[in-house]
Amino acid sequence: MSYSELLDRTDGAVSTPAGASTPDQSVGAKRRRNEGSLIRLSIVAPAFNESANVPQLLAQLDAALGDIAWELVIVDDDSPDGTADVTRQLARIDSRIRVIQRIGRRGLSSACIEGMLASCAPVIAVIDADLQHDETRLPVMLAALENSGADMALATRYSVGGSTGDWNQTRRGMSEFATRLAGLVLRQPVSDPMSGFFMLRREVLDETVRGLSALGFKIFLDIVATSKRKLHIVEVPYTFKLRVAGESKLDSTAIWDFGMLLADKTIGRYVPVRFLSFAIVGGLGVFVHFLSLLIALNVFGLKFLVGQSVATSMAMVFNFAVNNELTYRDQRLRGWGWLGGLATFVGACGIGAIANVGVANYLFAGDTQWALAALAGIAVGAVWNYAVTQLYTWGRGRKR
Repeated sequence: MSYSELLDRTDGAVSTPAGASTPDQSVGAKRRRNEGSLIRLSIVAPAFNESANVPQLLAQLDAALGDIAWELVIVDDDSPDGTADVTRQLARIDSRIRVIQRIGRRGLSSACIEGMLASCAPVIAVIDADLQHDETRLPVMLAALENSGADMALATRYSVGGSTGDWNQTRRGMSEFATRLAGLVLRQPVSDPMSGFFMLRREVLDETVRGLSALGFKIFLDIVATSKRKLHIVEVPYTFKLRVAGESKLDSTAIWDFGMLLADKTIGRYVPVRFLSFAIVGGLGVFVHFLSLLIALNVFGLKFLVGQSVATSMAMVFNFAVNNELTYRDQRLRGWGWLGGLATFVGACGIGAIANVGVANYLFAGDTQWALAALAGIAVGAVWNYAVTQLYTWGRGRKR
């Protein structure tokens, strides 16, 4: 059974992107040869809106891996384009493929972790489902890892023979800057810590999984920074390819996620990184409050009490909206849930404001210096707001 015939048997629900190639050898024949063999390599591919790329990924892996017994775990974050359905149809006729469809959860790193934990081979590879990683390097990486006894094999764009492909100067510069920042949290030099294309032995996953931050999209960096020992890492150069179909998931919030990952690896043992994010957004909310108050007083000529009320409302809406997009990006509220979340957020922060004023006033009345009393009130209010909104605003969304 050829790959084209495999697609035909899915009643047209699965299609190959225009111009995509198919493997010369029979998918079915290779699958049958691998049946009864111990699976040597698990491949985990996080996906969101990659329905057009998953069939081609399967074809390319089949062509690249030859007689290596392997499995593919697609971890889909409930893509609206039907990525999970496409993968299931392929899995019905090829037992090497499985899908994990996550509902109400989002994030590349956490998707990789779930996929790795659901896999079975002694060696696990992580590869993007968008076809930008060179799958032909997988056998080279596996051989390098097994022959050297290394803990991990990293596909790198920044060693001799590697390349970022057709990246423009701006993207290349941003990547190089992020690479230097990543070096601050690593225990060892790595040429491409921002790479999302790598392999690791299962023992490394077992050693690190309970300490992983699972933030953002740089799971390799997370694993190496979490490890309590220096890992033996072999590097294999590769050239980053152009996306074939779909849209890039890299957006401005990815920069925030990367910053939060670095923060978690440096001060996360002392301060929860979500609380740090919540506090930063709260600080920005203070700026929004004063800006709104100035506009209310000087532009619209409102009385102070009215202006203060408007400014407070604006700051609360700002804080909720930004926290929903950044701090709780993986639990974002949408539609009516967004409005319900705003209501619980405003209610919680209203009580937090009362606690803030009460604590500050009590301390000030007890001869505490006014600045310290004010800071104590702010701290109590911030902790209250964070704890209550995490439980009742975004916690309720997670349960739904």
